[in-house]
Amino acid sequence: MLTRGNLPENRWLAEIVFLLWVLALALVVVFCYFESSLCITLLLASFLAIVVDPLIMYFERWRIPRMVSSAVVILAGTAIVVSLAYASYHQVSDVVDDMPEYARRVGEIIKPITRKIEKVQDSAGRLSAEMPARKVPVVRVKQDYPEWTSYLIRGVGPMSGAIIIAGIVPFLMFFLLIQKNRLKQKLSIVWGERIDVCQLTSRVTQMVRGFVVGNLVIGLLMALVTVAVLLALKMSGAVILGTISGFINLVPFLGAIFAALVLVGAALVQNQPMTTLLAILAIVIALHTVSANYFIPHFIGRRVSISPVAATIGILFWGWLWGLIGVLLAVPLTAFVKIIADSHPSLGKIANLLAEKPVEVPPWSPVKPPDPAGFNYRAEPTHANK
Repeated sequence: MLTRGNLPENRWLAEIVFLLWVLALALVVVFCYFESSLCITLLLASFLAIVVDPLIMYFERWRIPRMVSSAVVILAGTAIVVSLAYASYHQVSDVVDDMPEYARRVGEIIKPITRKIEKVQDSAGRLSAEMPARKVPVVRVKQDYPEWTSYLIRGVGPMSGAIIIAGIVPFLMFFLLIQKNRLKQKLSIVWGERIDVCQLTSRVTQMVRGFVVGNLVIGLLMALVTVAVLLALKMSGAVILGTISGFINLVPFLGAIFAALVLVGAALVQNQPMTTLLAILAIVIALHTVSANYFIPHFIGRRVSISPVAATIGILFWGWLWGLIGVLLAVPLTAFVKIIADSHPSLGKIANLLAEKPVEVPPWSPVKPPDPAGFNYRAEPTHANK
């Protein structure tokens, strides 16, 4: 029980504990930044293992050992992914072969703009020549600005790093699937006294499956519609452009802009008429509006249950940490943080900050809000609870 005599000491102790938590969180962020490949590999393997686990459980009902079914499913999935990548490679190589022609057309399109910029530069040069020259030492600072490709490969590194991650993920998935029950037992032994491990794992499983499967279905639907529209407009590379645009449209808030830029840029270099550009913009905006207001809230929003502000901040943070991979994983990672906060009473404020609908702490709850004077009092048990 707290008394007025020892309140300042407990207050100093609480501040020290808070600073230690901040230090620990900073160390975790630093570790995730410098060991991004390790973290991304573990996350991808865990998410994919959670997604395919229902299929393994289905085979178990037919008395097929978990080890055999896991190996078969992973090998089949790897073969499908490799086949799709090989099929897409030829279309991408065709686009790369046509890049010089596209670059020439882009140069012709932007030639009027470059001429105006050159005129402005010439005018500025004449004005500076007419002014009296002064000998002032010029200090040039060389700055190496990162290219946009560095943002895309952040977290996975160069192509060799991506290949290593792609090779390790299936093996790690296999071990996670066959060790599922033992992993739950280990988590219960380590954290079972503080949190409900069964409820935590159940919520994480539902969130990951709802997010991955929901985005996959919605992305495929938008990709099919976009490909059909591009084929009707007789654009070259309709399949790969429509697929890329359909899945990019899933990116929260900025997906419609990037999806429209991909298609409009391709239409410009192919000398498509204005009606084609207007049709592309209309279909991209329509798909983004329908998915953002109906499909995503209906199929994904209930499982994720984080506010748009939290999702935006999560995209900014995870995108800064891991680049494009962080942007793609930002929503489930932010939802995972909220689930962790929900599982522990002391993190209820963080959970409410991330939640779409915050839960008000009832007055009879043992976790009381802070006293206005700055002191925290522990709730005294009533005679009925003794």
